[in-house]
This record gives sequence, C-alpha cells and structure tokens, in this order.
Amino acid sequence: MKSNISEEYLQYSKKIGNRKSLYKKVINKYGIKSILYPGSHIDIAPSFIIPKVTYVDNFKGTIKFFKELEDVNNYINIYKEYIESPEISFINQDYYNELNIDKVDMIISQYAGFVGQATKKYLKTGGILLCNDSHKDATLAYNDVEFKLIAVINSNNEISEKNLEQYFKLPQNKEFDIENVKKTMKGPKYLVNSENYIFIKI
Repeated sequence: MKSNISEEYLQYSKKIGNRKSLYKKVINKYGIKSILYPGSHIDIAPSFIIPKVTYVDNFKGTIKFFKELEDVNNYINIYKEYIESPEISFINQDYYNELNIDKVDMIISQYAGFVGQATKKYLKTGGILLCNDSHKDATLAYNDVEFKLIAVINSNNEISEKNLEQYFKLPQNKEFDIENVKKTMKGPKYLVNSENYIFIKI
C-alpha cells in the first residue's frame, strides 16, 4: 500500500472531522447494506462500516486519490469492521449526469450541493437520505413529496426521532421562496436547526 493514500485520508479526516461514528449510527439503526455517496471527495469512512459503497465525484484531487483503488481497498481492509472484502466503486463524473448503478439503501449528502434532488432516483423506496443543510439540500428534501423527515442527528451523532415538527420553521410563520433556494443554494434561518437530517423515500 502506498503511504500517500493513508496520509492523504488522515489529513482530510482531520480537516472535516472523522464522520465514521455518524455513518455507523445511521447504518446500524436503519440496516443499510448499500450506499451512494455523490460529491464524496475522499471521505471513505462509510467503507469502514459496510462493504458496498459507490463514490461519485469529478474533483481533480478525488480522481487522483481513487486512481489508486487497490491501495484504497488495502487501507480500508486494515480498519474495516466486517469480514467481507470491500466493494468500492468510484465514478468519475458530475453526479447530475446519468449513473449506471443499482438502487441503494442510503444516499449521503455532505456539503456537496443538491445531492438528494439530483440522485434520489437511485434510492430505493424506503431508503434513507442522510444530509445536512449546508447548501439547503435538507430544505429541498423537506419540501419534496418523495421524502419524509424521520429523524435528526445532533453534533454528538445522537439520533432523535422526537419533536420533528419544530424543524424547518421560520420566525412568525414566515414563508420562503423555494425557487430562490434552488437558484442560490441559500435560504432562510430556521428557529431550530440540527447538524444532520434523516429522510426516508416514500
């Protein structure tokens, strides 16, 4: 294994924070067996929890990282929490373009635009969208009839399915322009926020 793979990932995980605990909580709670991670960059943490993960990105640094797919697999093999071999796929393209993949149990959206909207057709009915609202992806999912909010996750990666009606509410019951959100990737400040949101595809 080339050392630059481990060094690059460790540096990246220090920068963004290790999301392994976040993914593990969601994967275990909802029985996830397959994941699509559009706009993943080199966040390979999901592959430490389950074997079957498809990463999609067209960022130059990500392409270079996954070019050494054998080394990435070797690195994951050291730290994985399952017996099987990893089944990593990397697709070098914009996730808005057509993906030739089977439907998955979960889609991850972290700081990468409108991932849920662009890729929801690859999510099984009853599948999970894990997203934050950094680019208002959670806002769009909340206003999408194909998704239902079922839980939130705080900064300690604790999942709560209670009091969900308090989220995505504006002061004085103001309304906002969803089309403007789509154009700008910006939106209103809600009364109550969470670190991450979990939606189910219905």
